[in-house]
Amino acid sequence: MQIRQRLHSLIDHRSFQSFMLGVILFNAAVLGLEPSNAAMARFGPLILALDSLCLAIFVIELAMKLFVQRGAFFRDGWNIFDFVVVGISLVPAAQGLSALRALRILRVLRVISVAPRLRRVVEGFVTALPGMASVFLLMTII
Repeated sequence: MQIRQRLHSLIDHRSFQSFMLGVILFNAAVLGLEPSNAAMARFGPLILALDSLCLAIFVIELAMKLFVQRGAFFRDGWNIFDFVVVGISLVPAAQGLSALRALRILRVLRVISVAPRLRRVVEGFVTALPGMASVFLLMTII
C-alpha cells in the first residue's frame, strides 16, 4: 500500500509533470527529425534510440498510473487518450500498419493532458461544441 501512495505522490508532483512535459516536447523534436533524409543518414541510429527511450518513459508513466489508479484509470478521458496514443506508438511498423505507425506524432498532443491549463481550454472547447453545432445548423437553415 505504501508503494502505491509514494507513486501517487510522485505522479501528482509538479516536478514529475514538468519532466513529462519536457519528454513530450523533446520527443516532438526527435519525431520532427525523422522525415529528414540528411538527419537520418547522419544520426539515424541515435534518433531511433532517443525515440525508443521517450516511448519507454511514456509506457513506464502509464504503467505507474495503472498501478496507482487501477480501475479508476479508465474513468478519466485523458488517461484513455494517453493510453491510445502510446498504444498506437507501440504498433510495429509492418506493411499494412505503417500508416497507423505514422500516427505516433499524436504523442505531441499529450501536452494537452499534462498541462492543466491546456486541458481546461480543450475541455471548454469540447463543452461548447454542441452549442456551436446548433448555431451552425441555424445559420445553414437561414
